[in-house]
Amino acid sequence: MFISFSGYLLLIFIILFIGLRPIDGRFFGDTANYNARYLQLQLGSEMKIPADVGWFYFMKISSKLFSIHTFFTICSFIYVYPLYKLSKQLFNSYWFYSFVMFLVSFSFWNYGVNGVRNGAACSLFLWGLCYREKKFVVAFFFLLAISFHKTLMLPIIAYVITHFYNNPKIYFRGWLLSIPLSLVAGGAFILLFTSLGFADERAAAYLTNQDLEGTSAKTGFRWDFLFHSAFAVFAGWYFVFKRRFRDDFYFQLLNTYLICNAFWVLVIQANYSNRFAYLSWFMMAIVIIYPFLKGDFFKSQPLKMSNVVAAYFAFTYLMFFVYY
Repeated sequence: MFISFSGYLLLIFIILFIGLRPIDGRFFGDTANYNARYLQLQLGSEMKIPADVGWFYFMKISSKLFSIHTFFTICSFIYVYPLYKLSKQLFNSYWFYSFVMFLVSFSFWNYGVNGVRNGAACSLFLWGLCYREKKFVVAFFFLLAISFHKTLMLPIIAYVITHFYNNPKIYFRGWLLSIPLSLVAGGAFILLFTSLGFADERAAAYLTNQDLEGTSAKTGFRWDFLFHSAFAVFAGWYFVFKRRFRDDFYFQLLNTYLICNAFWVLVIQANYSNRFAYLSWFMMAIVIIYPFLKGDFFKSQPLKMSNVVAAYFAFTYLMFFVYY
């Protein structure tokens, strides 16, 4: 009872804490840019309708009804609530542990206050998974996610693929193969994915090294990010192959992660590739914690799970306050 009550307080606090943040571009990334666009819409400025039409009309309608902080709080709700919803739907009374795992993820804060549109779109994808037995509801959330950010086509296509082939062994091999392929021919894959028109103009600019405000511009093969991505890969490998964990939906989550992360590995040497890494990273928490909450593998399993959560948070802390 206490843990559940604490979880609800944490849910409300996080939504309000992110939504009511100061309008500051120095400490909160693209917050100032979103505010500038929102102010333009409030003043009635004509703006070209972008490819992400859902997000545009969401901002436009909101600008006629709400203040900027109310708008950010609604965005925060869209971003955070699905993390609770999916955790509750999958794990019932143990939802708190999954929810906390989401919150301490390395990418959580950045995509709540900086990559707001991308973060909201990925959470809409997770929201759709809550209704996976209702195909029309899932389709609605997936389409809404794409209308917020076109790059969500990647995890959606990956998830659909898992309905036709859901054997993790092949996807693990594909992920491992993506590393040498990226080292040998990373530039070719960057050009290939750009020429295929995978995403909108801004997303293509991330791949072709145009300078964009509010993004990480480190280049080269990001071994640090690959190490981070490997947490979920190792967890999936350990539980599926070493501990023989069998759960079709977990296989789908894991395989979707492997497909999306392999795509990112192929373009890892591009500027701003962290934007594409998030298309898999937003699923890391659920991929790691799921077996702990669905199976029985260890003596003192709650203690071992707590250690995993603590280690996961420690990595986030070190990356934010030490490494960077």
